[in-house]
Amino acid sequence: MTIQPSRITLLLALVLFVQASIAQLQRNAIRQQGTRLVVFDEDDPVMSTPPEGVWSVATAWEHDWPAGWRHAGIDSAYVTGEWTVYSGGLRLPEGDWQFTDSYKAEQGRIKCIRRFEWKGKKTLEKATLSIRWQIDALQVKPLQPGINYHGNPSGERNLPENVVRYHGKRGDIAIFEEHRYPMPFTSVEWKGPKGLSGAALHSIPSPVHGGNHFDQWWSLGLQALENKTELMLLSGPVAYNGRQSVAKALQQGPLPYGDTYTKISPGTVIEKTYYLQAYPVARKGSGFEVPLRASLDIFRPYGLDDLPTTKDIIDAKLRFARSRWVEGKGYAGFNMYPSRIKPQIVMGWCGQAEALGYALQVLAADAGDASLLAKAQASLDHLSSSPVGGNGFPVIYDIGTQIWSRPDPVSEGQAMQSIALAIRTARKQKTADPRKWEVFLRKAADVHATRILAVSWKPVNTAEAFYIAPLLIASELFRESRFKAAARKAADYYAARHIDMDEPYWGGTLDATCEDKEGAWAAFQGFLEMYESTKEAKYLDYARHAGLVTLSYTTVWDIPMPAGRLADHHFKSRGWTMVSAQNQHLDVFGVVFAPAVYKLGQYTHDSSLIRLAKVMFRSCGQLIDPQGSQGEQIQHTNFAQHGDMSDVYRLRGGYSEGWTVFWITAHFLHAAAQFKEMGVAF
Repeated sequence: MTIQPSRITLLLALVLFVQASIAQLQRNAIRQQGTRLVVFDEDDPVMSTPPEGVWSVATAWEHDWPAGWRHAGIDSAYVTGEWTVYSGGLRLPEGDWQFTDSYKAEQGRIKCIRRFEWKGKKTLEKATLSIRWQIDALQVKPLQPGINYHGNPSGERNLPENVVRYHGKRGDIAIFEEHRYPMPFTSVEWKGPKGLSGAALHSIPSPVHGGNHFDQWWSLGLQALENKTELMLLSGPVAYNGRQSVAKALQQGPLPYGDTYTKISPGTVIEKTYYLQAYPVARKGSGFEVPLRASLDIFRPYGLDDLPTTKDIIDAKLRFARSRWVEGKGYAGFNMYPSRIKPQIVMGWCGQAEALGYALQVLAADAGDASLLAKAQASLDHLSSSPVGGNGFPVIYDIGTQIWSRPDPVSEGQAMQSIALAIRTARKQKTADPRKWEVFLRKAADVHATRILAVSWKPVNTAEAFYIAPLLIASELFRESRFKAAARKAADYYAARHIDMDEPYWGGTLDATCEDKEGAWAAFQGFLEMYESTKEAKYLDYARHAGLVTLSYTTVWDIPMPAGRLADHHFKSRGWTMVSAQNQHLDVFGVVFAPAVYKLGQYTHDSSLIRLAKVMFRSCGQLIDPQGSQGEQIQHTNFAQHGDMSDVYRLRGGYSEGWTVFWITAHFLHAAAQFKEMGVAF
């Protein structure tokens, strides 16, 4: 039987109606409204394709940016299985574009496959492809993992050219290479007529077919229009801080990264997969949580089989730790630097000399090396000689001059935490004599508790949250309630200051003054310790928030690398962490908070966090050489801090293997000891 066109239209309308009715049972649905496609959160429209067209392609390149934009609308639609497919076309002088979008609901989000097919007989020399979704709100709070935290207000206030800025004003733009993102999504939250709303655009990252540059990738981000915000993917162009065609390539700012157009030859077919999410936001500052969990679900970065074993990592790190041992008249400990650099024993931050006073007590028996206990004892005995004054204690011991110097809250808090754990372990296992350590920790805890309990205490940033956990353990060790009171005051203060993300966690790293994972980790560690000490639900809620912000710096996908040191080793980036909004490389810092991620997964019954914690430790064991050495800076994107940094196109894939400060070893052993005490083997 031949079906007339009018009956085809009727049947299609009926099928689409039934499909839309079923989709309403999902959290998100996509529907056609006139010439646009609209994403609904239940019955509320949240974002839509631009009014000028569902598909947009630039045909030229002018003033460092795509130009000659042409647009196309929907010509036809049909349903096949779970998918709804929309098609359209665009006629150019050189030939025709054919566009197809396929959509289906998937676990509270919408999966999309956009197909670009060039049917012309000539090559398009300077094309730019796009995916664009608009929100009827301008004043939004964006989160681009590892890059942009609600506009990076603290980074802007301190060193505005060192970070990405975004105010939600017309003309603002923040779009970056996909490989820059540890979690490849851009999310926004805003206050609408019905309360707080959120939306996110996730990408499945890929290099650009026909890119004008070697290793050119799609770009992901957002821009502020007249009265809307647009989430977008482009086939290469990047921009931020009011400058087009620049990449955040250096600590202090950008390098030109222009002419990122695409050459489309006849017969080219390009398909780009992405996801859309629209959702209510339960609490101000939590809008990123839904896409973060979706990113984990999309990429599922949980495989362990192709990663170094825990035993091999621990053996290598113990071997390297032995190579850094220094001992002489009046000192003993672990040198922060290679021997060619001025020898220093440094507590906290990049030195972490104190961390092994705890870790070696736990790991020595399995290592079969009794000398490790002697090193733990001698090391902490020496570090406990640091003079405690009215504002704390210096953390750097210069072996040549035998002078202590440079106190700072990050290093002091981290040192106090490891020393507190070492005392608790020594008392329990009888593996060391902690009396000198106890005197030192008690003095330091008393000084910082006094400061924090004072009415005048107003810390600059999140760094002093590192005092919360050691003050709680010191309160337990010395039965001193005042220490716990100070920890509670600090925890409540930082929760009030950061949970709404008007001021995201910041200032936990000493070579940047901006939003960073270490600042978030300081709060996460403190809140989690408060929960374990008090069992008060609010602290677990705070720990969950700070923990997820910390995790937003964690890479959930294996970023393919161009030829270079990382590609030589078939480097897998999942589980590695980005440093800060300023320093855009990967490092192994995530291993030190992996045990806390595991605990958070246990407390919140979230198996994905438990699985991710194991990957973070194991994956970061890559690149360890036969001597047990491992560098610090992994250049997964167009960013560098060492060597020749003049050519932006040669930065990605580099590896700073010579900068081997001791924390790269200490954090592994510290985390391994925690996992062992938790009874976790993997």
